[in-house]
Amino acid sequence: MFRRTARVALRSSPFLPRYPPTTLNPILSPTPHLLLHRPLSSSASSDAELRKYAGYFVLLVGCSAATYYSFPFSADAKHKKAQIFRYAPLSDDLHTVSNWSGTHEVHTRVFLQPETLADLEAAVRDAQQNHRRIRPVGSGLSPNGLGLAKSGMVNLALMDKVLEVDREAKRVTVQAGIRVSQLVDALKEHGLTLQNFASIREQQIGGILQVGAHGTGARLPPIDEQVISMKLVTPMKGTIEVSKEKNPELFFLTRCGLGGLGVVAEVTIQCVDRHELVEHTFVSNASDIRKNHKKWLAENKHIKYLWIPYTDAVVVVQCNPLSKWKNPKFKPKYGKDEALKHIRDLYRDSLRKYRTDVGNDEQDINQLSFTELRDKLLALDPLNKDHVMKVNQAEAEYWKKSEGYRVGWSDEILGFDCGGQQWVSETCFPAGTLKMPNMKDLDYIDELKQLIEQEDIPAPAPIEQRWTARSKSLMSPASSSEEDDIFSWVGIIMYLPTIDARQRKEITEEFLNYRYLTQTRLWDEYSAYEHWAKIEVPKDKEELAALQERLRKRFPVDTYNKARRELDPNRILSNAILEKLFPSKETARVSS
Repeated sequence: MFRRTARVALRSSPFLPRYPPTTLNPILSPTPHLLLHRPLSSSASSDAELRKYAGYFVLLVGCSAATYYSFPFSADAKHKKAQIFRYAPLSDDLHTVSNWSGTHEVHTRVFLQPETLADLEAAVRDAQQNHRRIRPVGSGLSPNGLGLAKSGMVNLALMDKVLEVDREAKRVTVQAGIRVSQLVDALKEHGLTLQNFASIREQQIGGILQVGAHGTGARLPPIDEQVISMKLVTPMKGTIEVSKEKNPELFFLTRCGLGGLGVVAEVTIQCVDRHELVEHTFVSNASDIRKNHKKWLAENKHIKYLWIPYTDAVVVVQCNPLSKWKNPKFKPKYGKDEALKHIRDLYRDSLRKYRTDVGNDEQDINQLSFTELRDKLLALDPLNKDHVMKVNQAEAEYWKKSEGYRVGWSDEILGFDCGGQQWVSETCFPAGTLKMPNMKDLDYIDELKQLIEQEDIPAPAPIEQRWTARSKSLMSPASSSEEDDIFSWVGIIMYLPTIDARQRKEITEEFLNYRYLTQTRLWDEYSAYEHWAKIEVPKDKEELAALQERLRKRFPVDTYNKARRELDPNRILSNAILEKLFPSKETARVSS
């Protein structure tokens, strides 16, 4: 059997208060009873006058309250308006589902969670027969809400089993709902692990493959290249298996299929022996990066740069097998408290500047991690460029005093604390070959940093830059037919360190402008294309048409749409994002 609401894997939005369906919100409730009017005696008349003026008083108070809560206070107002009038109650069967960053959300009455392959097949078959969409949604981590659909979703959180481990071939077959962290834990006893990892470990395997997610390392391809075979449940052809041997053309198309060609039910993945890594973190600068970049790309199994806007600091993180090191200096020069001292002091000073009273925050400062301190600092004035510059400078100081080595298993070392909720745009573009890097990856960063400074963008740190080898998956942003090609991935961000709706809106508008400037000035010049999980669909019709045309230049859109017509002709597995990115001439016969 499958469940409609049990164990919902995606968290409901914290920004939408819900009232119990049996309890009326007193602010929104209608008058509970009707007053009948009749002729009044003189005594009654005086009572009526009293009630009349009492009514005027209540009306005056009510209007004053309404004015207070709707008036646009300035950003530094001491008395912030409440949000008590913001949302009406939701019906009992309506679920609010949002992505991790809270940047996209939908209300839906259909959220299916099958427990077996047979349940999933029945759900897809039923949706096909009734022309009803059930969009595959993973863990809800995609910044653009790629898996969300108000018409309905299917989530495989209950299909999370390891089905088979082949120790000799170093392969594992799993249900697609298993999370990366679960799979890694299960592989430990077999002495295996995954070849590479993205920053976060909570993705479902099906989701992380379908969007073309990646780790870092110029010799290592995106994660979809680890897939040996897949079992897909399709609306038109039922359950099919694809691999290099069975229908290779469809296999390379569906590996990064964006959930539009079938629901990934089972996956066989190529693993590697479990191994330890030595992570070396140090702070460099743009000049030294240029001198050493080619050598570092070739010598390091994993490498990434964290560029800090409005500074010359670049955090370099290199990870290599422990066997490669003879005597690494594991002991850091500074302790944790000393590394955090500068940013803690800045937070204390900023609290006094913006709030005049540190209060209880003083007691909490020493308990906060670096990313938590950064979020709290940015929340004080997130769009003030001068304030953001100070926070960036404090981050540079933190990393300078965090230089050193760390040893651990690869799945532990390759993770990265990305901070709190955020807007993010990540592009992928060719960077030459491993033997002959074209250095355009560094040129891109130079132009990006110049753009930030010229436009006074309140850009927080870091700008994260990573590399991968090519992918043979046709829809991967790193797709290439040339075996030696390498690609650079660059991510820009703006944090959402507040729950205040007005402030989040202002940050969103500033970020979209930031992203637009990079798009218009850099993307075409460097043949850069956005990560599928981070691409934002424009609302303007002309901009959307330009995006559609641009995607056609890079990806086999006609081939993708042809496969959709064959496997999902009624667009059962689609949503608004896919329909806008890949429009077809046929009109879908399914409710949106």
